[in-house]
Amino acid sequence: MQRLTERILAHATQLPEGSPVSAKGLLHLGNRAAVDQALHRLAARGQIQRAGRGVYVLPVESRFGTRPPTVEQVVSAVAAQRGEVIAPSGAAAANALGLTTQVPVRAVYLTSGRSRTLKLGKQSVELRHAPRWQLTLANRPAGEALRALAWLGPERAEEAIEMLKRKMPPGAFGELVAVAPRLPTWLARSVGKAAYG
Repeated sequence: MQRLTERILAHATQLPEGSPVSAKGLLHLGNRAAVDQALHRLAARGQIQRAGRGVYVLPVESRFGTRPPTVEQVVSAVAAQRGEVIAPSGAAAANALGLTTQVPVRAVYLTSGRSRTLKLGKQSVELRHAPRWQLTLANRPAGEALRALAWLGPERAEEAIEMLKRKMPPGAFGELVAVAPRLPTWLARSVGKAAYG
């Protein structure tokens, strides 16, 4: 068993910082039961950190001690590993675009996968399942605007779209207009009104 834990650690250290390690990704090192047990032992010793059900991350060593990888690194790596689309929530997008002064207290991301919570040290990261239209253009400025508008809701969308139209590059606003047919009626109507008067 000791050799398996050493091989898992060696494998994890070769991955980019923040990359999650899961039992399914380690089956080339041993059978499932042995890998699960080795991961559990490594987590109990503090050599890896359990981020969620079946997801582990290697802590980052710094001159101040160990810390978990950044939320952005882990979320990006989970998206790549699981083949999901993951993007910051509408509240975070609205704040980043200057549509609200409220700063989200909790880290919430929208995902095409199932809803779940990742634990990175003392910080919880919520991955919340979202409808496909909210993840359209996920990591583009138009996608950020789309999630912000969805979060603001029908009452504030038209005013916010006018502000975004002035702030966004022309190409980004054009992308938002192009995906309007995929959006809910209230949002498609607001986008169309801003685009065509």
